[in-house]
Amino acid sequence: MDYSFNLYNSLAADGICLSLKKSVPGGEFAPVILCIGSDLSVGDSLGPVTGTKLKEKLAGGNFFVYGTLAKPITAHEVKYMNDFLKFTHPGCPVIAVDAAVGLAGDIGLIKIAKRAIKPGSGANKKLSKVGDVSIMGIVAERSVFNYSLFSATRLNIIHKMSEIISDGIADFLTAAVQA
Repeated sequence: MDYSFNLYNSLAADGICLSLKKSVPGGEFAPVILCIGSDLSVGDSLGPVTGTKLKEKLAGGNFFVYGTLAKPITAHEVKYMNDFLKFTHPGCPVIAVDAAVGLAGDIGLIKIAKRAIKPGSGANKKLSKVGDVSIMGIVAERSVFNYSLFSATRLNIIHKMSEIISDGIADFLTAAVQA
C-alpha cells in the first residue's frame, strides 16, 4: 500500500512514522537510510538535506544514514549502493529517500511505498532500483525538458519536506529501538 502526505499537513511527520511502521520489514536489524541526490541543484537536494537533518537528529544513536550535504549519494554512487549495502549491512532493510517529479497538482506530496525506488527516472537516467521502502518528495512538475526539477524548484519546499521526512524517520527509528 502507498501513502501520501502533503507537506502542509501538520500531521505529515506522524503519518510518515506510522507508514514506515507498516511498510518496513520487522526484524532484529535497524533500517539503513539512503538519501539520494546532489547538493549542486536545489531540486535534487531533498535527499542530502534530509540525510543531513537526520544525522543531526540521530546524533549519538547507532543508525546508518548515507547521503548528506557533505557526502551526497549521487547517480554516480547509486549504481554501487546495492552491493555495498548488502555487503556492509546484511539483513538490514533499506529506506531510500529521493526527490521526484510529478503532476503539477502533486507538488508538495511526500509518498511512501513498500518497494524500491528508481532514482534518476525523472531525468531519464537508467539506474538500478535501490531500497526496500521508498520515500519520494514531489518537488517539481514533470516536463518535456525534464530539467524543471533542477531549475524551478523552491528551496522552501525542499527545506519543509526534508524537515518533515527527517522527523518522521527519526521518530520511527527511535520507536523501533525502544520496542
